[in-house]
Amino acid sequence: MGLTWKQRVFTALLGAAAVSGLTALLLVLVGTMNVLLPPDTKFGIVFDAGSSHTSLFVYQWPANKENDTGIVSQALACQAEGPGISSYASDPARVGESLQGCLEEALALIPKAKHHETPMFLGATAGMRLLSRKNRSQAEDVFAAVSRALGQSPVDFRGAELLTGQDEGAFGWITINYILGLLVKYSFSGEWIRPLEETLVGALDMGGASTQITFVPGGPILDKTAQATFRLYGADHTVYTHSYLCFGRDQALSRVLAELVQASTGLLIRHPCYHSGYRGTLALASLYESPCAPAAPPDLSQNLTVEGTGNPGACVEALRKLFNFSSCDGREDCAFAGVYQPPVQGQFYVEASAPPGQDRWLRDYCASGLYILTLLVEGYGFSEETWGGIEFRQQAGGADIGWTLGYMLNLTNLIPAEAPAQGWAQSFGVWAAGVVFVVLTLAATLGAVAVQVFWLQD
Repeated sequence: MGLTWKQRVFTALLGAAAVSGLTALLLVLVGTMNVLLPPDTKFGIVFDAGSSHTSLFVYQWPANKENDTGIVSQALACQAEGPGISSYASDPARVGESLQGCLEEALALIPKAKHHETPMFLGATAGMRLLSRKNRSQAEDVFAAVSRALGQSPVDFRGAELLTGQDEGAFGWITINYILGLLVKYSFSGEWIRPLEETLVGALDMGGASTQITFVPGGPILDKTAQATFRLYGADHTVYTHSYLCFGRDQALSRVLAELVQASTGLLIRHPCYHSGYRGTLALASLYESPCAPAAPPDLSQNLTVEGTGNPGACVEALRKLFNFSSCDGREDCAFAGVYQPPVQGQFYVEASAPPGQDRWLRDYCASGLYILTLLVEGYGFSEETWGGIEFRQQAGGADIGWTLGYMLNLTNLIPAEAPAQGWAQSFGVWAAGVVFVVLTLAATLGAVAVQVFWLQD
């Protein structure tokens, strides 16, 4: 006896469900391909402990890296409360507290699961170099207090150290060339490429206590103590770099005032670099606290009165006395104070920082400008032809200009790369077809169930 037409409908629905289900299964098995998942993200924290303040930076990069070096971007910038860490020499226990606010911001940004693998480093620059020269024991106490405070955090604390002037200059050079896309950049073809070496720029840094110059010279570097070499993105780089301690803006202007005191016979000092109408008082002893200051007079208990005369010519003459230009007479490869330097060439970027309080710094605006001009032209040897190649910047490419990003880029060379994880995926067309056949399977199955339950039992 043959099937009734109701049974034939039921059988057809079951057959359709089986065919659709089998087709969906085949699409899953055959249409699925092995793909690389997006790389994991790594994080790093760097404290820049400068002479006047401390800043924290959080950087991130894909774990797979590019030619052993990470493609790093800045994720957070935070300025710590209070002055630089060298100011806590007499009370080092308080230095850790000044860093906690920024550290908490960094830990909140970085996923907790990655805290234990996130490297953290504090590098101290010229302020601590001066303290180490003045009182090594106090400097060691400050570093010990910083290490105790930061060592309690859940991240991988790598230590608090005194950064050499050469390292500060070299890492600053890496930073500016990286964020300008001159070390590596993403091409239109979707690949990372290295630009020509001729496009690399020099770096100038004017800090509070020191100044640095770093660039690729046109010929060999004759003084190997002024040479820094590193490998980034599969390429070797060699630069000239030198740091001048005591020639940062704050120390230089303090030294000018101290020299004016030395040349005066009284306690009223007429300052050519301060604007006319300025009048202020300060303790004489404050001028001789730094190791950069000249020999102190026997009686430091008195106060000075300083009046501004606003005389640019006399100001430049006072500033020039800070430099020993005569030691470089007849030498083309010399800057000042007998320091070897090849002739500058190419474009330069200067890290320019804006002082936080405008009124407080008003008296120093003219002196700062004339000092920077004297340093660049008579000191570093920039001329009318090369002056136009200097740019003053605080940021470029969305990142702060300074040594910290260059340090982190260099550090990524020491962190093993991780290969991207693999997964399974389908093209959109195969996925859409699979969804259609799954829906058909469900519809045919539900139809067969309805026929079985409601129709065939009638």
